[in-house]
Amino acid sequence: MVRTLVALMLTLLMSAHVMAAKQKIIDANNLYPQVKLETSMGVIIIELNRVKAPLAVNNFLWHVVSKEYDNTIFHRVIEDFVVQGGGYDANFIPRKERDSIFNESGNGLKNTYGTVAMARQHDPHSAKRQFFFNVGENTELDPGRNWGYTVFAHVTWGDEVLDKMAMAETDFHEGQSWPDVPIEPIILISASLLPADYIHEP
Repeated sequence: MVRTLVALMLTLLMSAHVMAAKQKIIDANNLYPQVKLETSMGVIIIELNRVKAPLAVNNFLWHVVSKEYDNTIFHRVIEDFVVQGGGYDANFIPRKERDSIFNESGNGLKNTYGTVAMARQHDPHSAKRQFFFNVGENTELDPGRNWGYTVFAHVTWGDEVLDKMAMAETDFHEGQSWPDVPIEPIILISASLLPADYIHEP
């Protein structure tokens, strides 16, 4: 049983390295890239952690520089829990997806308020493009005996914008059969990679 688990882990790790090798590394010399998220509620700046979550960071940056996150919506908002987006346009049409990435939730970063993590399905290695802001102390999303949700960034500017997003009024969306959908759409107007030496001045 132990040998089987070790073999499985080695296979997953090798797959992750192969996948990383196939992808162009974006902003390769910057261990902590910064991304500006211009939303319909204001600007949020996040700092990514390539040291702890290289696969998630490169995946996120690919979507940023490819403008794949522009004009998407935050489709799931639960106060004191999460603000999730990155997957749909304003008409709830899914944006194109890349291959899933390996789960890096054991990297030591926690799902605490103001952090950003990859959304996924039940399969722990199913994260693709959707992400969420933690707007609560979500320890249940951290790994334990099971895989958690990969934290790869944190908010450095715009806490008040995130708080405003988290308090948006929501309802059940009949067309999608989803709960917790903002009544007034919250749009991610644009996401842009900032220069390596960028320092935000209020």
